[in-house]
Amino acid sequence: MYRRRAIDALPIVGGAAWAGPQLLLDTCVYIDVLQSRTPDVVDELLDARIINHSTICLAEMTHLLGRLDPTHGETSGVVEALQQTVGDIADHRLSAPSKAALGEAGMLAGLVSRLFRIGRTDRAQLLNDASLYLQAVECGWTILTRNVANFDCLEQVLPENRILFYEQQS
Repeated sequence: MYRRRAIDALPIVGGAAWAGPQLLLDTCVYIDVLQSRTPDVVDELLDARIINHSTICLAEMTHLLGRLDPTHGETSGVVEALQQTVGDIADHRLSAPSKAALGEAGMLAGLVSRLFRIGRTDRAQLLNDASLYLQAVECGWTILTRNVANFDCLEQVLPENRILFYEQQS
């Protein structure tokens, strides 16, 4: 049986920001930036590298817009921040996974689900993450994420060295 690796065995953003491959952001990065929960080194990395965006993350963020309770006091501020974030994405930096990447993502997510015994409720998110991972692989980009749970599993099954993890600031 496969197991998730310890955090110190993973490629973690550290030290000063550096030049390198273009980044593809996972949805958690947008949320952490909006909540000021990214470490300074991640903020510097976002300034230093070319940033790309996926329609997978766009769908996850707009799903959140639809899911928020409009009667909750903080919803309007969250909706405004998310709409601004989505609106700020340049068209030439937004792309979708290819048909091949999406087809292979289904197989990869299924394999990871079986090998790591991923629960039924987590499989849809794993499919999105597999799609994002294969989009990055196909384009030669590196995913920036704090989602160790899914991306470590994907990287173990299909090792491409295309992921950079970070730890959220509290």
